[in-house]
Amino acid sequence: MIKPSLSAFIIGTATLLNMSSVYAQTTPLLQPGKQSLYQRVLTTPSCQLYEQPAQGTGVDLPAFSRFYVYADQDNWLQVGPDSYGNTIGWLDKHCAVEWKMQMSLAFTNPANRDRLLFFKDQESLENILNAPDPVSLVAPLRHQLNTNEQTETVLAQEPEFHIDLEKEFYLLPILGGEEIMTDAGFRTRVLNVASVSKNDSIQPDDTPDSQVNNHLKAFNAAVMFVIDSTISMDPYINRTREAIQKIYEKIESEHLDNQVKFGLVSFRSDISTRPDVEYLTKMYANPNDVKNGQDFLHKIKDLKQASASTASWDEDAYAGVLEAINQVQWRDFGARYIILITDASALESNNPLSSTHLEAQQIREEARKRGIAIYTLHLKTDQGKHDHAKAEAQYSDLSHYTPTNSTLYYPVNAGSVDDFGQMVDSLANAITDQVKAAYMGESAVGSASFAEEEADADPLLQQAQLIGHAMQLAYLGSQQHTQAPPVFEAWISDRDLIHQQTPTTEVRVLLTKAQLSDLSDVLTHISRA
Repeated sequence: MIKPSLSAFIIGTATLLNMSSVYAQTTPLLQPGKQSLYQRVLTTPSCQLYEQPAQGTGVDLPAFSRFYVYADQDNWLQVGPDSYGNTIGWLDKHCAVEWKMQMSLAFTNPANRDRLLFFKDQESLENILNAPDPVSLVAPLRHQLNTNEQTETVLAQEPEFHIDLEKEFYLLPILGGEEIMTDAGFRTRVLNVASVSKNDSIQPDDTPDSQVNNHLKAFNAAVMFVIDSTISMDPYINRTREAIQKIYEKIESEHLDNQVKFGLVSFRSDISTRPDVEYLTKMYANPNDVKNGQDFLHKIKDLKQASASTASWDEDAYAGVLEAINQVQWRDFGARYIILITDASALESNNPLSSTHLEAQQIREEARKRGIAIYTLHLKTDQGKHDHAKAEAQYSDLSHYTPTNSTLYYPVNAGSVDDFGQMVDSLANAITDQVKAAYMGESAVGSASFAEEEADADPLLQQAQLIGHAMQLAYLGSQQHTQAPPVFEAWISDRDLIHQQTPTTEVRVLLTKAQLSDLSDVLTHISRA
């Protein structure tokens, strides 16, 4: 029996077996009603491959091996690894599941939502999505699952901690589904998915608090300031220096020197025509090398605004952010933050002065790959009024944090140094406090979906808390090798059952090398045309 909240999971990929292939001058069977889509199946743990139907000894297959179907006779399927006529044997039809679409799912970071539930049938799921008050139906299910009780409608739930698909690969293939309109007015997909449990090592995903806390005590953070140091920026540079000095005093008094590290990169713009600008980017302090507060302050003591003007109002901010992304060993830190401080927009990719020739979305993607959240403190000075709209659009895009669907862009109206100082103080304090709480054994990995928000709470602090929570989830998932739940076939929603604007999954399209090559050829022809 599958118990709710289990996390052991095994995946299999389409595998070429070490057997003599039988070459047949044929093509796979077409899907009913289709003229070009072939029938495909995924294997279950009980599948074996036979040379002939029900004859001889079968060879065990990895779960979720994918095959094309060449023949279907008397509940036996002749299969092959590709669509080029290469068949390798026969499968019992009852041990395979039809896979019409080559799509799979990945979990989103569960920091700002509740854990995804796997339902036994479509009707049970849709009853909740169509209910005027879904909380009244979901809350009892959550209570039963949290007390390890069986439920009539739920097979399992998503692991508590985030699963990094790039480190803990799992396959959650989509077998079918449809789009519905919920009672709350959201278009939501209800999806039939497959998953398979690992028979020999099923373990509960509810990790003992002591183990969670031990992992959290090793949780640390790197905060990388990326500062515009062109003319007029000295007041903000000095105020940032003051804020970091205060934070380091707090860190050292609480013996958290090894838990929070700060770094700083300064950027200006192209120096080919303006050599007096001195540099494009400069790494003043790399958090991997900073020993303590005094060391950090010593490393940035020479930081000051430029003595000459750059070629244009907009600066090469993306160069500064990319320097921070590429030059820091982020894998040494559990929480990863970049705080961009500037009063000007960034050079666009097509600007001859741009050193990166990248746009905000591309820089953001580089940060996402490393698990970095980018905050932007945009100084809306009177001198830059003509530039405010452009800069806000760029930095709102740059600072979109996908795991929590949050925008970490914060304007400082009129460029007030006092308002800016309060923001820097609050943000640095919030990050440090999260790390301190983790180090002291206070787990911050509970659900955020039902948390009550204070009406007058600082939105910057709320976002910092949410982002920190997301990073702890990702960190704990990587430390404990969290794996996907052991459900073979179930129904899920691609949006949170309560906060239906929040996605629970992202779609992945699985391609073989041959298909990727074909796609490349097609795109090349389109591009030439």
